[in-house]
Amino acid sequence: MNAAQPHPPYPTAIKVATAGEALIDLIEDADGRLRPCAGGAVYNATRALALQGVGTLYLNPLSNDRFGRLLANGIHQVGAVLAQPDPVASPTSLAVVGLDGDGKASYSFYREGVADRQVNARQMEQDCEPHSELRIVATGCLALVADDQPKYLPWLRSQRQVGRFVVVDANLRPAIVADMAAYRASVRAALGQAHLIKVSDDDLITLGMTDLQPLANARTLLAETQATWLALTLGARGAMLLHRDGRAWHATETAPVQVADTVGAGDCFLAGLLVALLSRPSFQTANRVDELALSEQDVEQVLCHAVASASLCVQQTGCVPPSLAAVNARLAASRPAFQAV
Repeated sequence: MNAAQPHPPYPTAIKVATAGEALIDLIEDADGRLRPCAGGAVYNATRALALQGVGTLYLNPLSNDRFGRLLANGIHQVGAVLAQPDPVASPTSLAVVGLDGDGKASYSFYREGVADRQVNARQMEQDCEPHSELRIVATGCLALVADDQPKYLPWLRSQRQVGRFVVVDANLRPAIVADMAAYRASVRAALGQAHLIKVSDDDLITLGMTDLQPLANARTLLAETQATWLALTLGARGAMLLHRDGRAWHATETAPVQVADTVGAGDCFLAGLLVALLSRPSFQTANRVDELALSEQDVEQVLCHAVASASLCVQQTGCVPPSLAAVNARLAASRPAFQAV
C-alpha cells in the first residue's frame, strides 16, 4: 500500500502499532517431530493485544506462501489489522524451538530474504499517520538486529517526535547474530528511543550487565537511557516495574502455575502491561507521554495484569494468548502479591 492509496476502514480505533518479526515456530515435540506454530515475539504481542480488546495495527508484510497465510489468518481471527494486506513473494521466517526439562525455550532462526523484513521506516510512518487515536508503538526482539537498524530506528525516532509512547522489548536472541558487539549496540540504540523498556533478567546478562542482582542491572540500564519506565521479567519469580527516579515495585503469583512451556510468555506479559496501561486515566489524559505519572495503585493494576497474562500463557503449549475475560477472571480468583521495593 503506498501513500496515494486510500486506507481501508478499520474495525476499531487503532491504539497500538507493532513492528517486528512474524514467523513460524517449529517446536520440537517429545517424539522429535517439529510442530509448526504461528509465532515471533512481535506477532505474538500483536495477537495478545487484540485478544484483550485493543485495536492493534501490525506494520510488517507477510508472505504469500502457506505459512504466510497461516500468519495472516492469525491476525484476522483476533481482530488485529494488517497495515500491508497484500502478501509479498518472499518466504516466511522460520524458528526451530527446543524446550528443556522446565519448558524453557531456545531458538535457531532462518531469516534471510524473508517477508517480514521487507519494511522501511517511511512506509511504517505513513501507515501510522492516519490513526489519530494511535497512542503506543512497540517493537523489539529480532527487529533490533544491527542489519535492520536503518529500518526501525528512524521510525522509532519519528514516533517519539510526534508524541507517541514508544515501547521496546529487548528480548535478545544471541543465536541469530555473529557479531555480538554490533547487536548489543543496535539493541541499546533502540532502547534509547523508548519511553518504556521491557527486559528479562537473561536479557540484562546478554547486554553485558555484570551485577549479580537483576534489579541493580535494570537500574543501570534505565539510567543509561532516556526511558521513564522499565519492566523487568524474572521468570517464576514474577516481574518488576521501575521508574527512573529510583522507585520499583514487584509482583509475583500466589496461585499455582503449571508450566507447559514458556513460549510467548514475555510477549503476553508485555501485551497485558500495555492493555492495563491504556486503561489507566493518567495515561489517557497525559499531555506528554514522556511525563507519564502512575500512582502506586496504577502500577499495581498494570503489573498484576501483565503477570496474570503471562501466567495464563505458560500453562498452554506454544504461545496461546489469553482473552481479557480470562485475565480478569484469574485476577478475580487470585491476585499476584504486590509490593514496593
